[in-house]
Amino acid sequence: QVQLVESGGGLVQAGGSLRLSCAAPGRSFSNYVVGWFRQAPGKEREFVATMSRSGTNTYYADSVKDRFTISRDNAKNTVYLQMISLKSEDTAVYYCAVSLTTGVWATSPNTYTYWGQGTQVTVSS
Repeated sequence: QVQLVESGGGLVQAGGSLRLSCAAPGRSFSNYVVGWFRQAPGKEREFVATMSRSGTNTYYADSVKDRFTISRDNAKNTVYLQMISLKSEDTAVYYCAVSLTTGVWATSPNTYTYWGQGTQVTVSS
């Protein structure tokens, strides 16, 4: 069992920034592929960003590319999602998750085994 605890969500104006955190107490993200997903009301959960076990490979959804950055602090067992130039369409509950896949990264939520509780991001226009 891998516990994931997200934080950092909130209300921000369009054009603003937020940094989400995902902590895994007692676990090293170097053992997993990690991903960020989001789910808006009435919509399916969608892929946002993923990072490989080594931390050297990242991949983003087209909708967030060049605005969002996934990163990792191994000493703190924490993964971050830095979000800039936020838009109203970024409003959603954001989830981090880890996958046991042998692949470099994963974009399908079905590939992920452990999920955090989610953190709400609301962007006002």
